[in-house]
Amino acid sequence: MNSIRHRAKYTEGGAVQARRGPPAAKRPRTDVGAEQTGWPGVATRDTRVGGVGGRPLPIAGGPWFNVPVPKTFDQVGIAAVAEYWNARPCNIRHSPKDVGSREYFDEVEARKYFVEPHILRFAEFPRWRGKRVLEIGCGIGTDTINFARHGARVTAVDLSERSVEIARQRAQVFGVERQVTFHVANAEELSQIVPVEPYDLVYSFGVLHHTPNPDRAIAQIRRYTTAGSTLKLMVYHRRSWKVMEILLGYGKGRVWDLERLVARYSEAQTGCPVTYTYLTRGIPRLLAGFRIREMWVDHIFPYRVPEYTRYRYVRTWSVRAMPAPVFRWLERHFGWHLCVTAEALAPSGPPNHTAVKAQLL
Repeated sequence: MNSIRHRAKYTEGGAVQARRGPPAAKRPRTDVGAEQTGWPGVATRDTRVGGVGGRPLPIAGGPWFNVPVPKTFDQVGIAAVAEYWNARPCNIRHSPKDVGSREYFDEVEARKYFVEPHILRFAEFPRWRGKRVLEIGCGIGTDTINFARHGARVTAVDLSERSVEIARQRAQVFGVERQVTFHVANAEELSQIVPVEPYDLVYSFGVLHHTPNPDRAIAQIRRYTTAGSTLKLMVYHRRSWKVMEILLGYGKGRVWDLERLVARYSEAQTGCPVTYTYLTRGIPRLLAGFRIREMWVDHIFPYRVPEYTRYRYVRTWSVRAMPAPVFRWLERHFGWHLCVTAEALAPSGPPNHTAVKAQLL
């Protein structure tokens, strides 16, 4: 099946390209921004799932987003988060080959960038040649090694000891171990482990929404930037196809249980302890101290899960039924990945988000 790549209309525009899947693997088998919702009788609220101090959730596209629930994620112990990701590191099953082999890592990378091709344009790996990159939440090292391959000097951090172990193996397999320094660390207490010094890029793809206190992690990240440093951050998008699927499919419409449902079913392995989702409006408050340069959404997972777990790419009936341009429109407006590029300001500099080219809400 073909997957369509298209540069989002609210960035710089670009051509549509068709991509074919990788060869099938042979099987042995914060203070986040508050804002008015615009709905009668509904007060100002926080833009993160769960709100703050028990305040209601924001509306984003309909009343099923507006569910008063208590904030609970900040009460989750970081040990529970580490235990979850140690049990099954992200993308660990992207290949059936022996974990740690070159064939395994090649297949994991091919599958990751086939299913999520927007990572390549977001990360801009070649741009960071000769630069210093701090990656928060490196997982098993797919993006890490691509930064290093393109000549960056990388410091890679993850909460999961198992993930860092595999990422270290990956660096050795591809001969870039001298370019990468690995740490097992909690993003909310990063400076206790990682020496504080400025980086050209701080990169975190799909990580900070899984920590109990994302605002603390962002405060730590600021310590590793200087005026002009770039932050590239992906967090989950609340106004998304994925949230709707979870609510209607797993939740059977139980809007009062949405926070728990999203956390439980946000990942391939059920039961994730913490999963926040965000609206674009809340990002400027989350990233106080940064000037947002670009913000866009992408990615709706289009494949049937039973076949996908057998390394086959069969699209769901709903995706097959719609024209490719319609699917891309949905991804650009209701995608699961909210991708933000921001520039660190000088300590005295006021935030200025006028350059943001986002037409999402």
